[in-house]
Amino acid sequence: MKPLPPAATALMDLSPATAGAYGGKAADAYRKALSSAASAAAYAVLARSMARELLPDELRAAVRWAASVLRARLGWGAKERRTLVIRIQTGGGGREENLLFDAARTYLSCRLDPRAMRCLELTLSATRDDGGLRSWTKRLFIEPGDSTVDVFDGVDVFDGVEFLWSSVKKTNGGGGGNNKSKNGESGSAEFLLKLSFDAKHTDMAMERYVPFVMGAAEETRLRERSLMICMNEGRTWFRLHHHHPAMFDTLAMDPVLKQSIVADLDLFANRRDHYRRIGKAWKRGYLLYGPPGTVKSSLVAAMANHLRYNIYDLDLSHVQNTTLQWLLVTMSDKSILVIEDIDCCCDAMLREVDSKERKTPARACKEDGGGSSETSDGTPSPKRKSEITLSGLLNFIDGLWSTSGEERIIVFTTNYKDRLDPALLRPGRMDMHVYMGYCCWEAFKTLARNYFLVDDHPLFPEIQELLTAVQVTPAEVSEMLLRTNEPDVVLRGLTEFLIEKKQ
Repeated sequence: MKPLPPAATALMDLSPATAGAYGGKAADAYRKALSSAASAAAYAVLARSMARELLPDELRAAVRWAASVLRARLGWGAKERRTLVIRIQTGGGGREENLLFDAARTYLSCRLDPRAMRCLELTLSATRDDGGLRSWTKRLFIEPGDSTVDVFDGVDVFDGVEFLWSSVKKTNGGGGGNNKSKNGESGSAEFLLKLSFDAKHTDMAMERYVPFVMGAAEETRLRERSLMICMNEGRTWFRLHHHHPAMFDTLAMDPVLKQSIVADLDLFANRRDHYRRIGKAWKRGYLLYGPPGTVKSSLVAAMANHLRYNIYDLDLSHVQNTTLQWLLVTMSDKSILVIEDIDCCCDAMLREVDSKERKTPARACKEDGGGSSETSDGTPSPKRKSEITLSGLLNFIDGLWSTSGEERIIVFTTNYKDRLDPALLRPGRMDMHVYMGYCCWEAFKTLARNYFLVDDHPLFPEIQELLTAVQVTPAEVSEMLLRTNEPDVVLRGLTEFLIEKKQ
């Protein structure tokens, strides 16, 4: 028998102890390598976080741009790219407008930094309201041949993904026709847009980034658009510019109630997918009730200014059920439908019965919304004709026709909640009931700050005590504060007014 080679003898001499020693060394080496990699990753994350906190956005953008240019010149890390071409019009025979083109222009205008770009196009669009006042809308855009990188950092859903927007001048003359975009900006037909990104991000670009651009552009247009207030005559809405200055910050009402309304409005405006998922129309109803002069109309204006919604002020007199349906379908989305003093508008507030003899005619109201059926001299006032039924009104706000639009708010105001039919007030029709009461101490402080920019005064303690004992509306307090520009004189007069009212 021939002896085994030395290598084979060595392999056979490996005892379990020797094998365990080799395995332990390998495990130690693996743990050290893993620890080093984890430390390097931690340092990288720390360095990135510090750079985001300490370095200005302009410097970071410049570094990214320089790095991208260097990679492109040297061919380092070259990746497969995809490019979307966005023209001002579609290529079909009808030459339809490309909505993404205007949306991209609006979106990029808000993202561009004039301090970081070498050359930018600046456009100013002028609009006039019915009073002749002029307002300007500014638009920035990249010049043909230039480009910009849109990067989403931090907690954004597109963390670290770069989208390159390029403006490219057309070479074919552009097909004549209209040289203005939807926003009235000239020169748009002379170039097109290109959106470039890494091929691995194609699904993200098509399914998430492009819809994000469209949504952001729509939000910008809503913020910048002139609000309208519309009133009905027959089956037609007449539109006027809405310039009511009421805002929640200046509204004289209980601050806790005010904050709850703001939170409810914000929740409603951001729940599109929620309403679709549960299978309900995207609308919400608010009932504002309380004595006359408790800023119910101002609250409606503040809601419109907060959400940037148009107001549709519906007058129910001489309106038929079929007319209501037509008025509803011609309303725009993102709007507030208001029916003021609904207890005075029509006989629909009283439950209908089968017998015609029991139908009650409409109650006529005074100009102040008092709901009285008599004039100041004691004679019966003329009763307003109404052709609206309760079922017609309920179908209008909660029936099949109510789903003809999206993101709508319905507001009823009344001085007498107890006169309204319970069927009109249930959740799903009037979802939030808001009592607009008399002027409280917090509401008065808001008025004093609005009128005189004062947060304290020697007469404040006495006024606070009087407000707890006297029922006075914010409208009455506002009228007293308007009498002069001298805070001392006004507050002294208000104190005397409250003392007299208390007696």
